[in-house]
Amino acid sequence: MQELNATWTALKVGGPIMFPLSLLAVVALAIMLEKAFVYWRYARLSHDLLNLVETYGFAWHDLEKILSGLDERHYYKRFFEVVISNRHRPSWWTESRAADEAQLIETSLSRWLWVLETTVTAAPLLGLVGTVIGMMRAFQIIGGEGIVNPTAVTGGVAEALIATVVGLVIALIALFGFNYFSRLQSQTMDEMERLGTRLIDHIRLDQEGSNHEAA
Repeated sequence: MQELNATWTALKVGGPIMFPLSLLAVVALAIMLEKAFVYWRYARLSHDLLNLVETYGFAWHDLEKILSGLDERHYYKRFFEVVISNRHRPSWWTESRAADEAQLIETSLSRWLWVLETTVTAAPLLGLVGTVIGMMRAFQIIGGEGIVNPTAVTGGVAEALIATVVGLVIALIALFGFNYFSRLQSQTMDEMERLGTRLIDHIRLDQEGSNHEAA
């Protein structure tokens, strides 16, 4: 309880610039929590699904059975269902539709990441503004005759330092979050592209088998 009170007191000493900094921190945290939930709930690739697609003798009805157990908003389900619904068309057609769906998925995964990227730059700048304001208040205490109120000057310096530290901390957290989720997005899209290529290979094998039977 004493640590919370000390933290609250320090934030109040930071001055008015702490309000936009606090808002940035809350927004960045909310985005990171939302991204973590999305990847956990809608972008996890199950081992059953991965093993099935990688298997040479895989069956489409097995894939449809696994996909039926996934949420409609699951990204892999959306992607695979586009391939399944177009698998009787020429492979170039299926690849084009799968690429379009992958683009939509990538756009969805990257949503709000720009806010984290902006926070990385904005938070230190706001902290710098707080530093300048705090130092200006500290120097204003010094009178024209050199009379100084040590307590007031110390308060201004403390305001400057706290704003700087808080801004840097928020920027660091946002930077780690941005890099982590950007990397996770890249890995998800690479895996989706790789598995999509496997499905296209299965489609080509089915079409070649059908052509041989017709011949």
